[in-house]
Amino acid sequence: MIALIQRVSSASVGISGNTVGTIGPGLLVLLGVERDDDKGRSDKLLNKVLGYRVFGDDAGKMNLNLRQAGGSLLVVSQFTLAADTHSGLRPGFSRGAAPADAERWYDYFVMAARDQGIKTESGRFGADMQVSLTNDGPVTFWLQV
Repeated sequence: MIALIQRVSSASVGISGNTVGTIGPGLLVLLGVERDDDKGRSDKLLNKVLGYRVFGDDAGKMNLNLRQAGGSLLVVSQFTLAADTHSGLRPGFSRGAAPADAERWYDYFVMAARDQGIKTESGRFGADMQVSLTNDGPVTFWLQV
């Protein structure tokens, strides 16, 4: 399971011109689900996302995690993160989970974040979405478990 996280001042996701999720300061999480992902990997990645220290403390150093900074999450499914790009000029998607499995683990990740008391918004799995963000920093990290 892969999360491309971006520290944002604000972010939103829309479908057909309608906003379906929006946050203020926090993390935009582009979430890719791979073929062998399961509950354990999802839990491990969520804990890493929530615990990753990317927010500034009083001295301006990245020492605070999302909860300590009082931030929110916007989670957007991103199957292209699982692409194999090692050869050729066209990505391969054999590492990605089957759509039904990917949707199950995407939904699980979102619900697990909410269950931990984190304000969490999301896109819609499989939809053609438009994501807008103001990347704060810019700060972007690739997390994989």
